[in-house]
Amino acid sequence: MNVAIMGYGVVGSGVAEVLKKNHDSILKKSLQPSLDLKYILDIRDFPGDPNESLMIRDFNKILEDDSVRVVVETMGGLHPAFDFVSACLAAGKSVVSSNKELVAAKGDVLLQIAEEHNVNFLFEASVGGGIPILRPLSQCLAANEIYELYGILNGTTNFILTKMIDDGLDFDTVLRMAQANGYAEKDPTADVEGYDACRKICILASLIYGKHVYPEAVYTEGITGIDLADVEYAKSWGGVIKLIAMAKEVSENRISAMVCPSLVPACSQLANVNDVFNAILVRGDATGDVVFYGRGAGKLPTASAIVADIIDCCQHTRQKKSFGWKSSAENIVVDHLDQNTSLYIRASAEHTADALSAVRAAFGDVQVLSRKDAPADEIAFVTPVDTERALRTKLRTLHCIKPLSVLHIADC
Repeated sequence: MNVAIMGYGVVGSGVAEVLKKNHDSILKKSLQPSLDLKYILDIRDFPGDPNESLMIRDFNKILEDDSVRVVVETMGGLHPAFDFVSACLAAGKSVVSSNKELVAAKGDVLLQIAEEHNVNFLFEASVGGGIPILRPLSQCLAANEIYELYGILNGTTNFILTKMIDDGLDFDTVLRMAQANGYAEKDPTADVEGYDACRKICILASLIYGKHVYPEAVYTEGITGIDLADVEYAKSWGGVIKLIAMAKEVSENRISAMVCPSLVPACSQLANVNDVFNAILVRGDATGDVVFYGRGAGKLPTASAIVADIIDCCQHTRQKKSFGWKSSAENIVVDHLDQNTSLYIRASAEHTADALSAVRAAFGDVQVLSRKDAPADEIAFVTPVDTERALRTKLRTLHCIKPLSVLHIADC
């Protein structure tokens, strides 16, 4: 049996490296008489690369070669990845992908094509890099009803927030540091605006609840507005700020899902997930809280997850695994504004004493926060629990204050 790789970037080259380095043990686990890397598709040249002889530019060579039974997609993006993957599945080839954008946007379509042609479409590496999460959710935790899931799903933003919390550095300074260390792209938009975490929570929610969750339906907010003042107030409250992705079932066939910076209590297991590490907290009715932790990205950790999926495909060449979810004709995500929450609010006020009296009159028993060297015209507080719509309506009625920051309180 032969394997092809589409996309020879950091992850694709890592897959080739792991396949070569651990060939004998991988072959044994695959239950196949042979398992070899035959093609590497990329539009670039790699002179002197150990795998230079395997390089091709014509996708049809992979598509038309019946000896290639498993194709690895590490190209990224939607196009041409979607066209290539769907063609491979339709040709009877199983596909393994690390492409979260592709899976989040087109996973239901590709799973259906795989179903129709009795092949597998697997994507363990699309969510947690080297952290095993999709297989445990679909197999090890299958006996549970999963009530809720909370995750720190992006290493770049977690690195930035960790440096702001521990070293007191501002956002722009830490972003430049992350870029210099290779933790953030030159264009960090997908990370810092929350889009990367959104795609990952969509994949997790789709798998847990059985219907496709589209990224456009998930309220997404990044960390670009987080100020060091918010970090200090979070400490005085008794927690830290993390970019939290969450999903939970609110009724039959309806879920709540969102991505936003949130105050996380220090007692939470997610509060101590620092630097570029990721963590996913799964709350089941039988197991209670289960946490998956590790590096959510990186060449070899991600390659490890991809090769594990390759082995799985090799072990299931005669049948499709029971894995994935169905398309959904309607949006199953409820409006986040109608969900109960508590909000942290930092604001400026000309007369702080009068402003706090007005805040209490509007919200009730708020928790007033303090920080060292706070400006005389600044107040910060945490509201009681109510629907977010009700809380924000009350906030708009308070003309005596000017909101500077509004963050959710995470229930994890």
